Amino acid sequence: MPASLTTSTANNATTPFVEVGFASTAYILFCAAIVMLMTPAVGLLYSGLSRSKNSLSIILISCLAYAVVTIQWICFGFSLSFSESGAGFIGTLEYAGFTNVLTQALPLTAAAIPISAFALYQLQFATVTVAIIFGSVAERVRILPSIVFMFIWTTIVYDPVAYWTWGAHGWIRNISCLNTTASGETPCLVGGLDFAGGGPVHMASGAAALAFCIFLGKRKFLGQRELKPHNMINVFIGTALLWFGWFGFNGGSALGATSRAAMATVVTTVAASSGGLVWTLMDFMHTKKFSGVAFCSGVLAGLVGITPAAGFVTPWASIVIGGVAAACCNLAIRIKEVIGYDDALDAFGLHAVGGFAGSILTGLFASKDVALLDGTAIAGGAFINGEWILVGYQLAGSVSILVYSFIVTYILLLLINMIPGMKFRVSDHEESVGLDFSQMGESGYDIVPCVDDKYSNMKTTIEITDGLNTSNATIDDRVAYTVLPTHTVPEKA
Repeated sequence: MPASLTTSTANNATTPFVEVGFASTAYILFCAAIVMLMTPAVGLLYSGLSRSKNSLSIILISCLAYAVVTIQWICFGFSLSFSESGAGFIGTLEYAGFTNVLTQALPLTAAAIPISAFALYQLQFATVTVAIIFGSVAERVRILPSIVFMFIWTTIVYDPVAYWTWGAHGWIRNISCLNTTASGETPCLVGGLDFAGGGPVHMASGAAALAFCIFLGKRKFLGQRELKPHNMINVFIGTALLWFGWFGFNGGSALGATSRAAMATVVTTVAASSGGLVWTLMDFMHTKKFSGVAFCSGVLAGLVGITPAAGFVTPWASIVIGGVAAACCNLAIRIKEVIGYDDALDAFGLHAVGGFAGSILTGLFASKDVALLDGTAIAGGAFINGEWILVGYQLAGSVSILVYSFIVTYILLLLINMIPGMKFRVSDHEESVGLDFSQMGESGYDIVPCVDDKYSNMKTTIEITDGLNTSNATIDDRVAYTVLPTHTVPEKA
C-alpha cells in the first residue's frame, strides 16, 4: 500500500496522485477479479501436491475459505481492517454490514478510488490468506471445524494485522510516531512499509500454518513411505494462475492506474523468474535433475518475497529479492525435516519465511524515487537512501506479526477443538481412506473403461487399498466404475 496519500510535513510528502476519471476504478476492479482467481488456484496447486485420495478436499477447503471470509468481510471484517476512525490496534464498526460503503473514498488509505471498489479488492487478499494456511495440514484435517476456524481466525488475526499494517492509524504504519495513532489524531503515516501483504497475507498465514501443523501432528506413514505429488500438471497450472493473479495482487496495491502500479507489476514478474531459477538450480546441485516442483516453489517464493517490496524497489533489486527469498525458503524447507514438524505443503516455509525475508529486504532496497512515481514520499531504504531505521521498523513489524499470529492461532485451535464434534484431526481410518471419500463422499478421479466390441469379454482386476486393507475389484470394460479409495468394491455407475 502507498505509505502516504496525503500531504505531510513529517515525511516531506508531495501532492498525491488524484484520480480525474475512472481509469483507476476500472483498474482496481480488474485487479480484484484476477486476484480472486488466486484462492481456487491455491487449491489447485495444493491438490496437485497432495496424494490423489486427498486432491478434491483441499480444493473444496480453498473455495470454502473464499465463501466464509466473504461473509465475514461484509459483516465486519472490512470495517475492522480499514476504518479510519480506530486507534492503533484495530478499526471500528463504522462500516459493519457495508454501511456507508458507497462512492466516497478513504482519504488516508485509498484516496483515488471509491471505497466499494477498495473493499472488494481487499476482500480477495483476506480470502487467499485463509486458504494458504491449510497447506500445512493437508490430508488430515476435518472440514467442519475448519469452517469455524476460518471465520474466527479472520476476525482475530487477519483483521488486526491488516489494520496494523495498512490502516490509517495502524501502529506498524505509524511506528515512528505512535502518539498519533490514537483515535481522532492525525497519523504521521511514517513507519514500516508493506506494499501488498508480506505481513498480513504471508507472514500471518505462514505462522498460523506452523501452529496448525504442530497442533494437529504428523500424517500417518510420514517417513515410512514417500508422499509424492500426484499430479504435476495441476501444480504447474496452479502456479501459473497464481503468477497471473499476482499482477493484480501487487500492481493493484498502488490503488490507482499509475506509473507506480506499472513498476510494481514489472518487479513482480522479475522476482518470480529470479526465484524460479535460483530454487531450480539449488535443487539441481543436490539431485542432478531439474524438478518441476522446485521451479514452481521458487516462483512462488520469489512472488512472496517481492510482495512487501513491489511498490518500493527497482527491477534490478527485485532480481536480488526474488533470488534471496527463494534461497531462504529452500533452506527453511530442508530444516523442517531436521526439526520434525509436518508442514505438508510448505505453507510456513514458503509464506512466513518468504514474507519475512521480503520485508527485511524491503528495508534494505526501498527507493524513495520509486515511491514518488505516484507522489508517495518515503525516506527510503538502507542500501539505497542510507536510512537504516527502516530496517528496524520492518523487523519490529514482522516479528510482531509472526508471534501474534502463531500464539493466537494455537490458542484458537485449542478452544475450538474442545467443542464437542469439532475435533480437527480425522481418524486414522479416515486419513487412510483419504479426505475426498471420508469427508466428502466424492472422488477426484473416476475410471471409465473404453467400450470396444472386440474387447467385450475383457475384464480388468484392480487393487484397491486404504493403507490398512487391500482387496481386488473386477472391472467390466462395458460399464463405468468409480474408483473409491476404500477396501469395498465400487458399485457400477
